[in-house]
Amino acid sequence: MRIKYNAPVTLTFTFVSAIVLGLSLTVLPSLTSLWFSTPVPFRSKVFGDYIKLITYIFGHASVQHYMGNFTMILLLGPLLEAAYGSGFILLSIFITALTTGLFNILLFPSTVLLGASGIVFMMIILASITNFNKGEIPLTFILVMVVYLGGQVWDALSKQDNISQFAHIAGGLAGSFLGFFRTKLR
Repeated sequence: MRIKYNAPVTLTFTFVSAIVLGLSLTVLPSLTSLWFSTPVPFRSKVFGDYIKLITYIFGHASVQHYMGNFTMILLLGPLLEAAYGSGFILLSIFITALTTGLFNILLFPSTVLLGASGIVFMMIILASITNFNKGEIPLTFILVMVVYLGGQVWDALSKQDNISQFAHIAGGLAGSFLGFFRTKLR
């Protein structure tokens, strides 16, 4: 019996993020703040700030933060790669990270984004519409939107914590847009 690298995008994302976390917790403690979180303030003349609008998804504040995100990513990612293809999932991760990062610097310029929570929510929504057929909206999609995104809106209005519910909402909306867009292309 052999081990198969069955979901290359999901596994590579998982391993790169683990390496970034490991280095940040040991020999390079400033690595996450330097390259794997969104810049505050965003400096339009600094090329590295544009790169960080994508790379923040690889940085995590703690082992618990990493495990929370990648438990879901490792559960959903392989299923999504099998259903949609690795290329589409990679593109979806990129689009979700970039749009969430851009909206964050425009709407919440003093808030640092860190981690893959938006990607998790994109995958949750995308998974709920994998069996979408033309002319139908799966009830699971509607319920996931109400439960997950509704919960994030509730948390955004009722809690004051260090979690960007906006990133979760943006990730979920990106997932629904990408899922419906992909279905129309098929």
